Amino acid sequence: MSDEQVRWLLKVIQPERTLASLPGAASLSQVAHAGLLNLPVEIYATELGRMQKEASEAAGALLADEAVALMVDRLPLRKGAKVVAFGDSLTSEPQSWAVILREMLARRRGTDEISLTISAVAGETTTHGLVRVADTINSLPDWILFLVGTNDARTQGPHPTKTLVHHEETARNIAELRQRVSGETTANCVWITPPAVNEAQVAAHQGLARFGVRFRNEDLERVAKIVREGDGAVIDAYSTLGSPPPSDLLMDDGLHFTLAGQKRIALEVIRGWSKLK
Repeated sequence: MSDEQVRWLLKVIQPERTLASLPGAASLSQVAHAGLLNLPVEIYATELGRMQKEASEAAGALLADEAVALMVDRLPLRKGAKVVAFGDSLTSEPQSWAVILREMLARRRGTDEISLTISAVAGETTTHGLVRVADTINSLPDWILFLVGTNDARTQGPHPTKTLVHHEETARNIAELRQRVSGETTANCVWITPPAVNEAQVAAHQGLARFGVRFRNEDLERVAKIVREGDGAVIDAYSTLGSPPPSDLLMDDGLHFTLAGQKRIALEVIRGWSKLK
């Protein structure tokens, strides 16, 4: 198995998060996680460590730009603020924008003791999010950063006739998520639109094809429109990153992001969030 294939498994399957809701999941070791991916534990541990180091370096590279560092200073976060990043594999993976953002906050605003928790599970739709958001609500966050809905637009099989979640149901789910957060917490929210994909690469990728996964950007754009039209702050990753995003931002599956892509999403989140009061 190539390094790229190993990295794809760690970015996409993520057994440590996929199994997190099961009793005893917290006690599973790296040996167990590696075994679930059919990888030698040495390869699993080495690649995971390398990816985490690269994410930390990406945070440092962003902060080396004084304009970006000042944006982090302007983020509307009080001392001791609790932030939750809520989403799917784009948020949960070891080099995600949320991981990079957490590292940036620790480096630049460490004395403010801001916490950033990642509550994200690969493959989940907004329907799954309705089930799982209770834990986020119960943690009493000050801010929730939502990047959800990509998998709502997913289709299955070579000749699909529907998305996993109909766009009207996506709209109802997102409205319900907004209502629950506003009614049960005092948290502020930032909503990030799902980015576009490279449709041809998704269709041709062996790993995604094994599961029959397909995407159309017109379906993703419909989800992005639902997010844009809701109340509250929105960061429009779909429009900003392009349809499809530049090739250097995407892995060869056309769906998940390279480190450069996740770094770009982190920058766009900081840019948009820093403008809020």
